[in-house]
This record gives sequence, structure tokens and C-alpha cells, in this order.
Amino acid sequence: MPPAIEQSTPAQELASLVGSLENAPGPRYLALARRVQELLSTGRLAAGGRLPAERELAAALGLSRVTVASAYRELRESGHATTRHGSGTVTELPGGTALGPAWGVHSTDPRVLDLAHAALEAAPEMTGAYREALVALPAFAAGHGYSGDGLPELRQALADRYTARGLPTDPDQVLVTAGTGDATDVVLAALLQPGDRVLVEHPTYPGILGAVEQHGGRCLPVPVDAADPDALIGAAQLAARQSSPRLAFLMPDFSNPTGARVTAAGRRRLAATLWQQGVLTVVDEVSSELYLDEGPLPPFAAGLPDAATVTVGGLSKSVWGGLRIGWVRADAALVAQLGEVLRRRQLSVGVVDQLAAVTLVRDLDAVLQGRRATLRERRDLLRAELARQLPTWTVPRPAGGLSLWCTLPPGLSSAALVAAAAPLGLLLAEGRAFGTGHAFDDHLRLPFTRPADQLYRAVELLVQAEEAVRGGADRRTGARALSVV
Repeated sequence: MPPAIEQSTPAQELASLVGSLENAPGPRYLALARRVQELLSTGRLAAGGRLPAERELAAALGLSRVTVASAYRELRESGHATTRHGSGTVTELPGGTALGPAWGVHSTDPRVLDLAHAALEAAPEMTGAYREALVALPAFAAGHGYSGDGLPELRQALADRYTARGLPTDPDQVLVTAGTGDATDVVLAALLQPGDRVLVEHPTYPGILGAVEQHGGRCLPVPVDAADPDALIGAAQLAARQSSPRLAFLMPDFSNPTGARVTAAGRRRLAATLWQQGVLTVVDEVSSELYLDEGPLPPFAAGLPDAATVTVGGLSKSVWGGLRIGWVRADAALVAQLGEVLRRRQLSVGVVDQLAAVTLVRDLDAVLQGRRATLRERRDLLRAELARQLPTWTVPRPAGGLSLWCTLPPGLSSAALVAAAAPLGLLLAEGRAFGTGHAFDDHLRLPFTRPADQLYRAVELLVQAEEAVRGGADRRTGARALSVV
């Protein structure tokens, strides 16, 4: 029995998802079909939904009806749509299974190679940390199990680590959360009012773009360039002076996705500039200690009043994404305010996870030593393989972090590449996910977090996907393309 048909996607809504096709390679109808295929394969357009009428979508996109009709025909022939009596054109997924969206949802299919998410496998030290946690658990089991702001032992361990890194911290300046994203969301929920502007790097971590919007804020993008990371200082100063943002969200160490790292002198100037402009800076340090070629730099908040900066961090990148332990480090009064917000939505983070995190935070230097060695090896392997098999791609060498920010050759669309890779079993995050509007379709983020055999396989699939984008579809429909406007 065919799946039930969901409600129609309005023409304007689909046109917004599709975006501009002006610079897409190949005929317009084929570009439109590829974009719809990508939206389906990444989960942003639901399978089983009714597509808009050809005339309505043509008007919304500024295309001819013939072009839209040809795109729909291409979708039917590729298995991404079908015509049902009385229902019009309905979307489908070939084989009936989605590979999962490129952002926000993970595929559990073992046949799928997931490079949409920059995350390592679990650190070997994690198992031992949980053994120690279970040994310590009976001492806590007699109580109610809730630890509103976090276990005192974990808050102390985190405060000690910040102090050792050059940022003196007391335990009452630390709030434990369920991951770094949870920490950021608590900060936004407490401090952001509808309409407030938030200065963000551009490109940036996609999660912050959605979180700001969800809390009623407006992103104020400023350009970040891995080749000149300190250029962010002047751009941020200008944006702060002209637009008066309430907050700034920054990743000064190995920004996601560019890998840019603001220099020690640069971060002092940037921090002082934002503080003088009355902007509270939220610093994401989730990757700050994943330096591969250089040594550590002082925390962004070092040397500033505690009220000038909120720092968020977590163990998802250094230890494992499945360990949902994060934290906020800020002025004690603000931490108390954030704790009230957190407790309104969850009473506590799991005690066993926190006990394991105590051990991991205290032994984090040893954990990071192994992680850096692994990442360094995989980064160099992936860059070498890309240079060998995709020599027209520009692939800078980041000094740390988890991923490469690749510039694609002219005429190659990140969205089209992601769409072509999905049916091959390769899950990617397209460049536009990291920016506002339709920026960065000429970029692709490639994490170097998977084992060597998977990275070799990923490059082979990228080669196949590029060949499909550049020639396969055009050759298949070349005869028809001559007669389509």
C-alpha cells in the first residue's frame, strides 16, 4: 500500500528551499530536479508530500512552466516522484528509505558512511571512566539523584581545569549541562529577547543559526577567513558599532567549519573590543584543545572581567558525541541565573555520566594526547587522498579542529554534490548549512574523524558523485535537454 500523502508543500515554501538556480550547472530543469532530490535525500523535504502545481512553482521560481514540467518528469524517472490519480505529483525516495538529513539527524544504516557530522569514535579512556563511575555510584544512590547545577565534584574538576589553563575559576562559576549545545541554548534562553541581534561568524556552526532563530533573535554575520583569522576583529568591531548586537557567538579556536584560529594578540583585541561595545561574548570552546600543529593559547576570557564573557564547552568532540556532558563557565551571578533556566526544563544531568566525566576531565590531558595524534594522522591522510583523486579542489590545512573546509572547483555545486553522494551511501553536509541565505554552495566541509579505510572510501565516493554531477545526468538526458528552455 502506498504511504499516506502528506499535505502539499506551498510553492513559495518550496521555492525558498530550492533557492537560486542562477549559477547551477546544466539546464535549469535539471538543476531544479537535482535540488529537489537533495532536499528529499537530506530530509528537508518530506517523502510522500504533494509537490506544488507546475504553474504555481514556475511563478514562484521565475521559470517557465515547461522547465518545471521537465524537472518533475526527471524526478519521476529517477524514482523521486510519482503521479497519483487525484493527487498530482507526490515525492518519493528510491528504495523507500531516507539516508537521513545532512544536518540534525544521524543515519543508523551501517551501509551509510556519515561525513555530515564531525565526531570521533569513543576515546578508549571512556570505558574505564564509567567503571570508576559505577564504583562511586553507591555513595550517591541513597539520595534522590538530582544535581541541579551539576555534581560538586564535576564542577570542581572543571574549575580546576580552567584555572590551570590561565582562567582562574571557582566551582560556583560552572554550570553542568547535557552537552555543549544544551549549554548554548540555556544561555540564549536566558539572555536573548525577540529581535535581539547576535553577531556570528560566517560561516559558522549550523546549530547556532537555528538556535538564535528559535529564540527570536537575528543573526548578524561577519566574515571569517582561515587564511587571515584576525581579520575577524575589524569586521566584528564594525558590526558591533553599527548594529549593536546583544550577544556575539564565537569559536576563536578552530572555528567550525573553517578551522580558523584567532591569534593570542588578536583574541585580546577582539575580546576587549566587544566588551567596550557592550556586547556579551559567548565563546564555544568545544574544539579549543584539539590543536594539531601549534600549542595551546590562553582562553578567550582570560584577562577580562568575568561578566564580559560566557564560555561553553563539552566532551562531545574530545571524548565522544554520545557522552552528553557540557558546561557553562561565567560570572557566578549569571551562572546562578542560568541554573534557574536550566532547572525549569530538566532537573539534572545523569549522575553516572557526570561521575564518568569527573574522571575524564581530570585525565583530559592524556585523552587529548591520543586524540590529537589520531586527528593529525587522519587529517594528513584525507588531504593527501583528495589531492591525488580530486586535484582541482582547494583543501587548506587546518592547524587543529576536526574538519577540512574545501573550496570546490568552478561550476561544482555543494548542494548538487551532496544530493549525488547520498544515493551512493555517503552522507555529507552541504556548504550552505554553515551560512545564512544561500552562501557557501561552493564549499564542502569534510571531517577527518573517521578511520583510514572509511576516509579512502569517502574520497572514492566523492569522485563518483562529482562525475555524476558534471556528466552522468547530463549524458542521460542530453537528447531531451536540446529541446528544453
